[in-house]
Amino acid sequence: MSNQLNFLQLNQPEMDATHREFMELLACAQQAAEEALPRCLDHLIEHTRLHFERESVMMRACGLSSQEEHESEHRRILADLGRMRARAGGSRIVFVRAYLSEAIPDWFRTHLATMDAELAAKYRQAAM
Repeated sequence: MSNQLNFLQLNQPEMDATHREFMELLACAQQAAEEALPRCLDHLIEHTRLHFERESVMMRACGLSSQEEHESEHRRILADLGRMRARAGGSRIVFVRAYLSEAIPDWFRTHLATMDAELAAKYRQAAM
């Protein structure tokens, strides 16, 4: 996971730091023992909720035209993570691990390259 960090840089320090933290918490959840997984997911979900709130503030500050689409994507991912958290304590652990190892990293790469890259550029432009 850490070898992908260079790819994730958006040259917006606050976003880049938050994205690194997300990657670290995701890696923790991916590697967690079964009994620790719910706690790791709790940390990941709380971080992600705050992460998305900060991005919403940035979107409003720079007048991002795609804000509703971006926030809709955030709501979808938080709902998915919540469902995974509910399943982590039960018999669906294999499903949860596949989601954390495959679906979330794929989504995150795409989200960074599209929606977050757009936000970072617009936010930098508005700050000038």
